Amino acid sequence: MKPQVHHIAIVVPEIEAALGLWRDLLGLPLTGQEHVPGQQSTVAFLEAGECQIELVRPDAADTGIARFLAARGPGLHHIALQVAGLDALLARLQAAGVRLVDEVPIVAAGGRRAAFIHPHSANGVLVELYELPPD
Repeated sequence: MKPQVHHIAIVVPEIEAALGLWRDLLGLPLTGQEHVPGQQSTVAFLEAGECQIELVRPDAADTGIARFLAARGPGLHHIALQVAGLDALLARLQAAGVRLVDEVPIVAAGGRRAAFIHPHSANGVLVELYELPPD
C-alpha cells in the first residue's frame, strides 16, 4: 500500500468556534470528536473527500500543541500520511538519518499508532505517520 494523505491538522483555540466555519458554513460533515489523552488534546475530524480535516485543541498549557498555538496562533499544524508497517518504516527512516519526533509509535486519535517526522527533515513540515489498523 502506498502512503496517502489521511488528514490535515489545524490547531484551533476552540473546537466549537472552528466548527462554525468548517462544518456549518463549508458543509464538511463532522465524523467524530474525541479527547486524546496521550497528546493532551481534543480533536474533531471532518470529512473532506478522500482525506479529513482534523481540528486540534490543546487541553493543557504545557504541551507542544499549546506552545505552537501560543507562538504561531491557529493554523496548519501537520499533514498525516496513512501508512502500513509503521515500525519498519521508522527503522528505515532512522537508518537514513531522518530526524524523528517519535522514535517509537505513540497512541493517536482513534487509538491508532502514529509517529512524527521532525520538520527539519521534512522541508519544514511536521509529518505524522498514521498507521492503518490491522485487518
